[in-house]
Amino acid sequence: MKRFYSSLFLGCALLAGGCTVGPNFKRPASPVTSGFLKVPAPDTASAQTPSAGNVQHFSAGADIPADWWTVFHSDALDRLVRQALAKNPNLEAAQAGVRVALENVKAQIGSYYPTVIGGLNASHNQNAVILSPTLTSASLLYDLYQAQLSLNWSPDIWGGNKRQVEALQAAADSQRYQLEAAQVGLVTNVVVAVIQEAGLHDQIDATNAMIVDEQKVLDIENRQEAQGQISGADVATQQLALAQSQQSLSPLQKQLAQQDDLIAALTGDLPADTTAMDVQLSSLSLPADLPLSLPSKLVEQRADIRSAAESLHMASAQIGVAIANQLPNLTLSANAGTVGTQLGQLFIPGDNFWSVGAGITGTVFDAGTLAHRAQSARETYDQVAAQYRGTVITAFQNVADALHAIESDGDGLKTAAAAETAAARSLAIARRQQELGQTSALGLLTAEQAEQQTRLAVIQAEANRLADSAALYQALGGGWWNQPEAEAAVTKSGG
Repeated sequence: MKRFYSSLFLGCALLAGGCTVGPNFKRPASPVTSGFLKVPAPDTASAQTPSAGNVQHFSAGADIPADWWTVFHSDALDRLVRQALAKNPNLEAAQAGVRVALENVKAQIGSYYPTVIGGLNASHNQNAVILSPTLTSASLLYDLYQAQLSLNWSPDIWGGNKRQVEALQAAADSQRYQLEAAQVGLVTNVVVAVIQEAGLHDQIDATNAMIVDEQKVLDIENRQEAQGQISGADVATQQLALAQSQQSLSPLQKQLAQQDDLIAALTGDLPADTTAMDVQLSSLSLPADLPLSLPSKLVEQRADIRSAAESLHMASAQIGVAIANQLPNLTLSANAGTVGTQLGQLFIPGDNFWSVGAGITGTVFDAGTLAHRAQSARETYDQVAAQYRGTVITAFQNVADALHAIESDGDGLKTAAAAETAAARSLAIARRQQELGQTSALGLLTAEQAEQQTRLAVIQAEANRLADSAALYQALGGGWWNQPEAEAAVTKSGG
């Protein structure tokens, strides 16, 4: 009998390690493409102009550092990004999600092993006189103590548990890549928010400067009107221009306040607990060298693509789980213990008991339930595969959009800078003529409005150029793989 059960356990162990139903997952191949654009990306994004900043060059195949935001050379920006990475609650929630997923994997691994339950029971009993006595001594009143261990084990004959562990590990890896994507997105949001705030500061400063200039003009016209050199209509026109400039401040100040609130939320602070910062665009350096990864590397660098691939891996493993559920399962059980009417009798010879057993169960009829679940798992795989392809296409679109934006930003900034220079010259001439009484109030007003609009356009173009440079870093993956802990996790998971 001992040889029989020993052979049974050995055979089950061999079966458990020798058969795994379902498909073995293979990651999809990278798209075969020569570049991100229809035509090769230029080596430079724009030519340099006196007021348009540095020339930007693309470095094909260049790697992206984990702290890529430092390319803007701003201590204030660096401080805010690091605070966001340490305190942002959404990031903390994503980190907790990874820990939950890893614990689920460990819990499922426990199903490989037998479950052993121990128990110790004590009772005081009395048999009815009309019943046969429980004890061999024929005593009707007795104490009973019992200690026992129960063992149950379902060998993983078809590899269903192995596939379930595989699916949960893939889910954990997907969760970890989602965390990396969330970190990259958070950093980019902070960088863009700071750039936009800096742009708003510059727009407010430019508008205030324009208000000061227009007030000076109004003072001159008031004196000219008093001397009878110009009419009241000319003064009213200048008053209108001043009022319009003052009116344009309110929306900018509202946007600035809301931008402060956004930065506070991103960095894990309440709006009332944060200090407003005064960052100018001039304090942010435009990165002169922009990375441009090879298209074949993008699927490795984008955390959202890696997450989608692991979701596909999980769907593949679930097919194996569904197939294994259709097959018969073997269950082994054993029970052993000792019993006595006194505690001291529990472990003496003759008072022990034991039993062993084995059973095979399988579904005889379920109206196709398990078969449909297996087919559902296959259809789910097809669904997730299509979602994976969509994620890849979106990633390539993000890079292409960023490249188009950077190229357009360079050209737009040159045009805006040239227009600002021309408008400033025109305004200077108009003001000189106004002082000499050689131009109308309407001509001066037109020159003032043109100069203000071109100045604001330059500020917006500079902000766009900085923000789109940050968008390119995000589109290429954000350098998360260069974090030591990320590299260790990739190696450990076989990713």
